[in-house]
Amino acid sequence: MSNLAQSPLQSDLDIAPLLLPAKVLRNDSEALAAAHELAQAARLQAGLRDRQRKLPWAEIEQFTRSGLGSISIPREYGGPQVSFVTLAEVFAIISAVDPALGQIPQNHFGILHVLQGAASQEQKKQLFQSVLDGWRIGNGGPERGTKNTLDVKARISAEGDGFVINGQKFYSTGALFAHWVAVKALDDEGRQVMAFVRRGTPGLRIVDDWSGFGQRTTASGTVLLNNVPVDADLVVPTWRLGQTPGIQGAVSQLIQAAIDAGIARGALDDTINFVRERSRPWIDAKVERASDDLYVIADIGKLKIELHAAEALLRKAGQVLDQVSAAPITEHSAARASIAVAQAKVLTTEVSLLVSEKLFELAGSRATLAEFNLDRHWRNARVHTLHDPVRWKYHAVGAWHLNGTLPARHSWI
Repeated sequence: MSNLAQSPLQSDLDIAPLLLPAKVLRNDSEALAAAHELAQAARLQAGLRDRQRKLPWAEIEQFTRSGLGSISIPREYGGPQVSFVTLAEVFAIISAVDPALGQIPQNHFGILHVLQGAASQEQKKQLFQSVLDGWRIGNGGPERGTKNTLDVKARISAEGDGFVINGQKFYSTGALFAHWVAVKALDDEGRQVMAFVRRGTPGLRIVDDWSGFGQRTTASGTVLLNNVPVDADLVVPTWRLGQTPGIQGAVSQLIQAAIDAGIARGALDDTINFVRERSRPWIDAKVERASDDLYVIADIGKLKIELHAAEALLRKAGQVLDQVSAAPITEHSAARASIAVAQAKVLTTEVSLLVSEKLFELAGSRATLAEFNLDRHWRNARVHTLHDPVRWKYHAVGAWHLNGTLPARHSWI
């Protein structure tokens, strides 16, 4: 167990979620089994949660209790350190049922990988152990009103033996559900750091004001920081990541691609089930069932091929990350990982949008009725795939293969 406080912290503005005991899974097989179990539990109310914007608290707590939150913790720190192939599949399994449930812990895992490259040994021990104990990490990175998504206005300043943070964040996926909020800020020298703020710390306020038409229950809203104190040993110098090659961006993008693959899976499963059970055949098909319509059959076949191609590239990207991470990372190997993931991200983006739109053409007018809420697949795909434009991934892949140009080094490639 960690030496961190085990009871919820509370301020006038913020209350920490309850800390529940968490299993520590032993291997990849157990991680996949836990993901399937969670998906089965989350399936029944997924559409209702979307319609009512009901946050998936019970499902997130099951995610944590099951041990899924710590599956990427390195073995030397007590975790199972599952493969990247398995990590991607875990997210795809969950996101096929509820991609909001998949997206909420995405930053948790991205941040865990950032810690591997930027944190001190003592910071790793403390923060990794907290995750093994059931702590969740939420995102306090992006901001609105900046020149681009890399720009940060939040500031962290020395005060006494520690620091204080001031700023405002948005797109703070996972923060409302978290025990830690990982806040990006600029220090007094203008360098970017990541400060781990305990929920319930005075001056921290999390606002559930996310109003996106898709991914409705991710609570990706506002984090307000007003003179928020943070311990010096909980400030990670992430600016150091820019000094050496790494795969932090590729890891983050792999999970994003897996969420999109899951959306496509779920949409195609619902398409097939609706056509089999509810759709009527077109009059010129001269068949009794919509599932016997030759054109519907052909389109389902095409969509399956498109999905399998995207899933194959996703697995390949995971394999490349497993290979690259097993050796000292060079500029070339880091670029190879980013390009492999970018290729997968292109196809998972496109197939999630294609399948979720094609659903209505194949299933028919009845599929548009609100009682089925099938439009959530397209809404989720459209909103989540806006995270980073695939047009830039086409360019990065082409520049790599044609001219040997290394991709940019950031979290979006």
